[in-house]
Amino acid sequence: MAVAAQPLLASALLALLLAAVSAADTKNNPADELVSLINSNRTASKASNLADNQGLGCIALQYIKAYKGQCDQVGGNKKPVDSSFIDTFAPNCGVQAASLAKITGRLLACQPSYPPPAQAFDMLIADERSLQVLHSKNHTEVGAAVTGTSGGGPYFWCVLFSNGKANSSFTVEGGVPKTAHPGCFSGNNDECSGAISTGVGAWTLVSATLFALAGAFTL
Repeated sequence: MAVAAQPLLASALLALLLAAVSAADTKNNPADELVSLINSNRTASKASNLADNQGLGCIALQYIKAYKGQCDQVGGNKKPVDSSFIDTFAPNCGVQAASLAKITGRLLACQPSYPPPAQAFDMLIADERSLQVLHSKNHTEVGAAVTGTSGGGPYFWCVLFSNGKANSSFTVEGGVPKTAHPGCFSGNNDECSGAISTGVGAWTLVSATLFALAGAFTL
């Protein structure tokens, strides 16, 4: 009976292995989660749903990197100069300069420990001014990004809004933004490399499953 059960046990473990591999290849993107929260809040307030633009999301990540991990520079009037969008951010993302559209709003937050999307949303929408930015009727597109610094804190979240036109603004050369890790941005299902610590990963489950699968054949 034990020998006959081995193929069934092996099949079950193999199915678990395939599920684990699939999970490893489809990691959730917290920047996309933040965009979903933004759109849910806007529509609940009778504002329009915003298009999630991957080019704008990549630029949001570059916007964060301009702060060089300095949390104390966030807030007030301290921000990258507008020329950075053409000179640095767009080229680093592979976004065509001619497709850049007006930035109609910016939200930025930073703290030492990693805040998940819902907490980040509360940090970003902390006062009346940021609430007005969130609900502005001037926006048509949004891009969000998150990253840590050197594999740890502090952690930055950034949201950029634009009045660009769908499929014609922040156009990425070749359709895929340049690699911008560590961190991740919305609109392209990018893995959050180096942005957050998520505990036990899917590949840990894969390793455990392989070990159990080997054991099944030695019973």
